[in-house]
Amino acid sequence: MDIVNDIKEQFRKPNNALIKIILINVFIYLIDCILFITSEVSRNPFIFEWVYVHQILPSDWSDFFHRPWTLVTYFFSHQIPSPFHILFNMLGLYWFGYIVQDLVGSRKLISLYVLGGVFAGLVYLLVTNYSSYFQENSAGTLVGASGSVLAIVVGAATISPSYRFHLILIGPVKISYLALAYVFLSFIGTVGNNAGGNLAHLGGAFLGFVFITLLRQGTDLGKLIFTPWNFIRGIFDKSARIRVSYKNQDEPGKSSKPKQAEIDAILDKIHKSGYESLNKEEKRKLFDASKQ
Repeated sequence: MDIVNDIKEQFRKPNNALIKIILINVFIYLIDCILFITSEVSRNPFIFEWVYVHQILPSDWSDFFHRPWTLVTYFFSHQIPSPFHILFNMLGLYWFGYIVQDLVGSRKLISLYVLGGVFAGLVYLLVTNYSSYFQENSAGTLVGASGSVLAIVVGAATISPSYRFHLILIGPVKISYLALAYVFLSFIGTVGNNAGGNLAHLGGAFLGFVFITLLRQGTDLGKLIFTPWNFIRGIFDKSARIRVSYKNQDEPGKSSKPKQAEIDAILDKIHKSGYESLNKEEKRKLFDASKQ
């Protein structure tokens, strides 16, 4: 089938983390929907409920300690069966994720998505267990990629605050204003019936700002993910046992890299004038540096 071949081709492409993350989210959502519909038709909800409860993040500490992997799986899952939750999350991820991927590379995008989701989940666990208000105004579980998406939205705005989206009926709008709108919507939601979830979203937004700020200063929080991952891969992959490093390039064979001073100057230019102000050579240097 063409669609299967197209999906395989997307996963074969290098530097294509954004599409891969979106496809994983959609695939999990479709599987959950099939299980949900099957359970409804057969009037036997056990299979769907058992699978779903092992994906979403519980607010209770004891439940979490029995299912600690849900700190990661919850931000690849979405509310079932409504399509709007995953639709809005994937649209936000697509729009802002391309900016992050273009400017700092696929590995940094993965780092932002995962660390944003993990930090948002930890915020949710803390506030729902140690604040009576958020405990009373939370659903009891956290599900969805909103915390990860907010991390990427704020991360993109931190990289290039002057970048402009052209919105229908409105015209060009700075990405920084759109990021503020996302953050504000989550902020006012902290007094609603999903207060804990919205505060978790703000946690993801905070992580996105910190991640990019530290990255510009030379500290890559992504090493928290890729260093252990590369170590594990090096154990099982004989071809990688010679040396597995977080700094391996996405495209083998490229050994040259721009000087840090050049990258700092390019990032300063983006901060002042936006990504669109860069020339082709500056974009090339930034792209090459993103793969280090």
